Amino acid sequence: MRFYKLTTTYCILFDLSFFSLSLLFHEIPGENLSTPSSPATARNDCSITPLTPSPSPVFMLPQMACPFSVVVAIDFGTTSSGYAFSFTQDSEAIHMMKRWEGGDPGVANQKSPTCLLLTPDLRFHSFGFAARDFYHDLDPEEARHWLYFDKFKMKIHSTSDLTMETELEAVNSRRVRAIEVFAHALRFFREHALKEVKDQSSSVLEGEEIRWVITVPAVWRQPAKQFMREAAYLAGLVSPDCPEQLLIALEPEAASIYCRKLRLHQVIDLSLQPVTNGLDLDGSRPFDSSFRQGDRYVVADCGGGTVDLTVHQIEQPQGTLKELYKASGGPYGAVGVDLAFEAMLCQIFGEDFIQSFKAKRPAAWVDLTIAFEARKRTASPGRANALNISLPFSFIDFYKRHRGQSVEAALRRSNMNIVKWSSQGMLRLTQEAMNELFQPTIINIVKHIEELMAKPEVHGVRFLFLVGGFAESPMLQRAVQKALGRTCRIIIPHDVGLTILKGAVLFGLDPTVVRVRRCPLTYGVGVLNRFVEGRHPRDKLLIKDGREWCTNILDRFVSVDQSVALGEVVRRSYTPARLGQRKIIINIYCSATDDVTYISDPGVRKCGTITLDLPEPLPLPGAVGGAGAGGAGPERREIRATMQFGDTEIKVTAVDVMSNRSVRASIDFLSN
Repeated sequence: MRFYKLTTTYCILFDLSFFSLSLLFHEIPGENLSTPSSPATARNDCSITPLTPSPSPVFMLPQMACPFSVVVAIDFGTTSSGYAFSFTQDSEAIHMMKRWEGGDPGVANQKSPTCLLLTPDLRFHSFGFAARDFYHDLDPEEARHWLYFDKFKMKIHSTSDLTMETELEAVNSRRVRAIEVFAHALRFFREHALKEVKDQSSSVLEGEEIRWVITVPAVWRQPAKQFMREAAYLAGLVSPDCPEQLLIALEPEAASIYCRKLRLHQVIDLSLQPVTNGLDLDGSRPFDSSFRQGDRYVVADCGGGTVDLTVHQIEQPQGTLKELYKASGGPYGAVGVDLAFEAMLCQIFGEDFIQSFKAKRPAAWVDLTIAFEARKRTASPGRANALNISLPFSFIDFYKRHRGQSVEAALRRSNMNIVKWSSQGMLRLTQEAMNELFQPTIINIVKHIEELMAKPEVHGVRFLFLVGGFAESPMLQRAVQKALGRTCRIIIPHDVGLTILKGAVLFGLDPTVVRVRRCPLTYGVGVLNRFVEGRHPRDKLLIKDGREWCTNILDRFVSVDQSVALGEVVRRSYTPARLGQRKIIINIYCSATDDVTYISDPGVRKCGTITLDLPEPLPLPGAVGGAGAGGAGPERREIRATMQFGDTEIKVTAVDVMSNRSVRASIDFLSN
């Protein structure tokens, strides 16, 4: 019997075909346990590797300097997208993308609508305004054969079983692999950005001199982040052999990085100020001071598809950022207002008609959504007159053919008094109607912010920053101001729609600026512990070589909402089950709570795999025919895997301990 003072982890790898199933033995500190089999006597299918983890956190120092000549950031949004860049020799200057051709009157077009057009034979045709305008001008019959995608980013958030084979549905109902649609869009941005960067560069830039940054919502899980990385590889932004050339930036985090640099003249303070029609520039008080060390603030990224909340504190003395509470949010973006408008149309004209119109007149449906989008931007709480939404002639004509009556008659029959009909061919939405469209989404946003502000970890927050395209809405501004204006100061940057894009560039220039993050989930692997009668359930008893083990215990790598510093790592050691084995595969499990014991508990699911590709082992000095010196048996190999959870993506590296050679290690969340 032996008393262990330190936690000791053992690894058993059973050979299944050419893969390995990983089961870890994890001994509880302070228990009297029998000594495990020695390496020399271990069976061929059951090699055991002891590992004594360090009792304190292990750190790998992150690389501080930016080894690239230019950073290009792509803000891939649900409703609009854009890019910006900065040369590392002049990092104070952030160059915004050139204004796009086309666009809507009265809208600053430094970003483009996130819409993509493919030809009937699935070739890329255009993106953004060009795609929208070309599709609009197509003959209705011809348009039915073209593939038009818009607001397709939301599919990645809403798909629970995202894989490389997940499909997106175009407006005409044809389906294409989602990874190809995203790659087309990223390839478009790559070509435009490279041309603009080269136009402004005095020297010839090579591909490896450019660091790319792609933004994603903070509430996205690892599969969605990996999906964007795979799409970037497919688009040719970077090579899979140079993963460090691409960074995944979290949208509210990027906004936070930018907001902490704001000064008096760059923001508007909504706190306890009257809002009339939009931003009340005259009535708002100035931002009375820039951030001080130790300040806490919340960033609410209100975008087209999602609302993301992050809480940061500025650390002393270096000015880096520390996340105080795990990122939260949900699908409460401006698209919710669009869906409410569609539901209202279904209520008036019938859901079967709306679905038929979308399928048979897809270009006209897009026209209608564009018309609503333009008017949605002008909606404000104090507006007295109704908002007019132009109905396409094809909508009016199609309804008469389909139903045998006029649109006006349909409105009268629906008894929806908050929507009127104009003889000029327009729907007139009263203020009550606009409130009905906006309120469900806005209520969700305000409720989520209030719940976050009530958390003890968020106590002492001085500022709430509203950023993202939806933050421009006076309807949302008034609601947040009314609910939270006395709790903290509500700040809106002047360039609110470009805040994330500019912050993503700053993140690319210095990825170490966020020093501490919070884990969104609990991650770990399944292990075996010595079975303890009365503690472990009998249905998890496994008898192996005469010893009793408890199966399916979760060995945590990190816990939900745990603070993890940049460069902090988790290490585990693994041993191949047999000589000549070339691959080790380990299943990863996750849970939204930390109150779990077994990988079979409710809420625990397999979410990914770690793959270790083993190199040919080096011969030992004096070894003959694979045996060690003196004719002893072959040495067991120890493969040490190192995982990092403090970055925007989970990363894994590995090394063959005996030879000190790197082992090709990968982590996959898409093939689950």
